[in-house]
Amino acid sequence: MSDTMVLPKWVETLQKPTIADMLALQDTPFTIRGFERGYNQAADVITESGDGVPLNQMWDEFQRTIQLWNSQRDPLTNLLTWRVSRPVEGIRYPTQEDFEEASEFGEPKGIRLGPLFKLGFGFKWWDLAIRYTWMFLAESDAAQIEALNNSALEADNRLQFTRVMRQVFNSTTAVATIDDEAVNVYPFYNADSQVPPRWKTTVHTSAHNHYLVSGGATVDSGDLDAIEAHLYHHGYTVSRGTQLIILVNRQEGAVIRTFTVAGGDSYDFIPSSGVGGGVILPNGTIIGRPNVVNVPGLVTIGTYGPFTIVEEDYVPAAYMVALATGGEDSINNPVGIREHERSSLRGLRLVKGRDNDYPLVDSFYQHGFGTGIRHRGAGVVMQVKASGSYDIPTLYA
Repeated sequence: MSDTMVLPKWVETLQKPTIADMLALQDTPFTIRGFERGYNQAADVITESGDGVPLNQMWDEFQRTIQLWNSQRDPLTNLLTWRVSRPVEGIRYPTQEDFEEASEFGEPKGIRLGPLFKLGFGFKWWDLAIRYTWMFLAESDAAQIEALNNSALEADNRLQFTRVMRQVFNSTTAVATIDDEAVNVYPFYNADSQVPPRWKTTVHTSAHNHYLVSGGATVDSGDLDAIEAHLYHHGYTVSRGTQLIILVNRQEGAVIRTFTVAGGDSYDFIPSSGVGGGVILPNGTIIGRPNVVNVPGLVTIGTYGPFTIVEEDYVPAAYMVALATGGEDSINNPVGIREHERSSLRGLRLVKGRDNDYPLVDSFYQHGFGTGIRHRGAGVVMQVKASGSYDIPTLYA
């Protein structure tokens, strides 16, 4: 079939067609081009940015950056979380058993685990559109498009951090519907019906609460001592390989910097050299804990006793958060981040647009995850106020 359409005589002479002319037109072969019917042919599709960079090359580049992003999460999130792919984890806390004197004919008793305790994790899909329309791509240079991709990565970072902090600060037990079953998504111990397991000589006989009120308008060393005790009686200590971090707003950090044994406090605050601090000691003097562990990407101001003190203004003023971590992405970390059971749907994803040949056009960013506390005794949140009960901060309500 020829690409050139031969016009009928009545069209050339601008005459009104007869019925015979109209019937003849039905049998006339001709080609309909894309622009004549509102469809884009390959020659009409935008394949490059405004400065000539191929869009499919940029798509490949963005996929690589997202893959790298998913493998290198925010340092603080790494220290606080462990990735889970199951919506519910069944945990049996071990009971403390002792050997008994053996008899000649008797059978020894077996070690038993405690009752099954279900921990649930919520899950939601989140997405973000940057509207990579063909018209936008035709006018934008590569640097502008790359800047938008970087903005999406930063937005994903804030999303994960905010959701983790919301899980930490929120003292209420949520409910997730999983396979048509209501499963509790727990916070740290919040005085509900669960009694913590025994730890050495500490036996818990009633409900327990890790959402505390300081009892004073300003933080003092006794508040940090109380936080330490709440972690210690569940077995979260530095001597057992756990790193203890207290996140504070700069308001509380300024007061903690002043704590000294000479002033009546339990420990000396030892400033970190990374923020201009240091301690000058006489020769031969031994200090208790010179190894300040800096948290990457955050302002580690120093140590107080077993705690690494981190200033982070995403922590609201008049609140402090103490967390026990086993290290980056450790199974002992307090918060679980639930991802999709299918590995291909985990992490941040750049989803193709409607045209697979030009996937960047109409594409959008998507991330599915949820949170829940895995170790209910591994965190303590304290509100600094004179009296009353704990209030969930507005930022994370």
